[in-house]
Amino acid sequence: MAVSYNGLWKLLIDKGMKKMDLVENERIGISSSTLAKMSRGETVSMSILEKICMELDCDFGDLIHYEKGESNKGEVE
Repeated sequence: MAVSYNGLWKLLIDKGMKKMDLVENERIGISSSTLAKMSRGETVSMSILEKICMELDCDFGDLIHYEKGESNKGEVE
């Protein structure tokens, strides 16, 4: 896992929200499969992150963190 979404999970807790609120919110509109990918630390599209940032009034850096020294299989380091 090279990407960590711990910032997003912390932000949701701080706002009194749950992960499923991202799926149920029509303005964000991410699928449950996208949420599952994020829970596993897999990459998602920038447009998804942009929607989350717009809705939660935050920046990309508030949501994600790159884990140095770790990579997904098949990716070039």
